Amino acid sequence: MIFNTYVLFPSHSDGLALEKKLKEKSMKYTISPTPRNLSKCCGISIMIDPKILEDVKSIIEENKDIKISGIHTIERKTRNWFKEEDKYV
Repeated sequence: MIFNTYVLFPSHSDGLALEKKLKEKSMKYTISPTPRNLSKCCGISIMIDPKILEDVKSIIEENKDIKISGIHTIERKTRNWFKEEDKYV
């Protein structure tokens, strides 16, 4: 199983503030739409590898001005859009 960790925010500006800090530290991240099963509020989240979660938490703790709505790790859904039996010859 593959997991993704999402950091959710109350506003876009908080997401962009964390993005700036992650970029300064050369950490890998992806700005992503917030999965609807996690929140219906702010439309963006930052997706990170669960392996760097503790480092990201430290950055958030060091920067009290960055507000988050939560951190969630969920299993990545895979889609088999191109199954072997669906291929055209």
